[in-house]
Amino acid sequence: MEPARHTILVVDDDAEIRESIADLLQDEGYEVAVAANGREALDQIRAGLRPRLVVLDLMMPVMDGWQFLDERARDAVLKSVPVVVVSATPETLQPPETCAFIRKPMRLELLLEVVGRECAHEETDVNRR
Repeated sequence: MEPARHTILVVDDDAEIRESIADLLQDEGYEVAVAANGREALDQIRAGLRPRLVVLDLMMPVMDGWQFLDERARDAVLKSVPVVVVSATPETLQPPETCAFIRKPMRLELLLEVVGRECAHEETDVNRR
C-alpha cells in the first residue's frame, strides 16, 4: 500500500505533545503517523511507512533522537527524509543533518510554517527528478 503523499511522522515521548502536533497537522490536511521513541519510528519505517518529513524530539527513552539520527545516516532510504527537530535542548545542539530546529515550548504557527516549507521543498525536488 502506497503511503499518502504528505505523511509526517511525529516522534515524541510526551503523549500530550505528540498528539497535539498530530492533531494540528491533521487539521492542516497532512496524513500523520506517530511514535513514542526512535525505535518505534524506525520499526514503522522498516515496515513500509515512507514519511515525507519526520518531526523529532531529541530526548526520549528507549531510543532518543540522536540515536535515531545515527540510524538514519546509515539507511539509504531514510537519510533522504528531512527531519525537523522539536526539542527543549539548546538550539546550539541542532544536529547538522536536520533541516530545522524548533525549541520547546514551541509556537504551533512556526511548526506549521516549517512543515509547509519542507513539504513544498520536497515536492519541488521530486518533480524535478
